[in-house]
Amino acid sequence: MDKKAYFVRRAILADLEKLVSFTVVEAKEAEGIDLSPKNVRRSVLAALENDALGKYWVLAREKDEIIGNVSVVREWSNWKGGYYWWIQSLFIQPEFRGLGLMQMLIDTVKEEARNEEALELRLCVHSANKRALKAYRKSGFSESDYRIMRMSV
Repeated sequence: MDKKAYFVRRAILADLEKLVSFTVVEAKEAEGIDLSPKNVRRSVLAALENDALGKYWVLAREKDEIIGNVSVVREWSNWKGGYYWWIQSLFIQPEFRGLGLMQMLIDTVKEEARNEEALELRLCVHSANKRALKAYRKSGFSESDYRIMRMSV
């Protein structure tokens, strides 16, 4: 595989429908969740229009054919006076997985996070998603001492 045939760029409004479809498929694959495309469209659109809500990048090849994406949200730390960057979603179409392309997305986010003086790059991954856990470890992520807890409101 020639990685030079692939590139990462910031997402634009014209990418909306592809990002929506990727998000819906990712939720189903990762956690077995059926998301409403209408709700996902509203959410992704809001982030595309306002970087404070989230940032998206797309992975593309030949003639800008989009084959994957990554998105991040930022969390302010009052302890450290800076932002943690959380990977909110990362998706690559199945036929392009295992080619080392995920690292291109991670490296792009990592570089921008460094440029914006982020404290750390973080992500949540479902404990049953063994494939994703393996891929994230391979790309340089390590386990955290923290556990995610939640409460319905």
